[in-house]
Amino acid sequence: MTWATEAGDGTRLALRVQPRASRNEVVGPHGDALKVRLAAPPVDGAANDALVRFLAEALELPRAAVRLIGGLSSRSKAVHVAGLAPSEVARRLGMPER
Repeated sequence: MTWATEAGDGTRLALRVQPRASRNEVVGPHGDALKVRLAAPPVDGAANDALVRFLAEALELPRAAVRLIGGLSSRSKAVHVAGLAPSEVARRLGMPER
């Protein structure tokens, strides 16, 4: 699972985001990243906010536990998830562990 790595008190996620999709969903592995589709447009940080909200809900965590740490204006993003191991993040997102 190259898209989820242990990072201190949680997990670092490497994501590839597709804004303006028909719905919010986790698609699956995309190279060394995890592809996520978001309905929000990439305007004024709307897609970044939608990504944090979507991941927090999917991972059953408060929004404060999910933090965008890289790729603010890129489709490739880095996210830190506090308090969960990579294997638990994969399980909660419905992704198989490898």
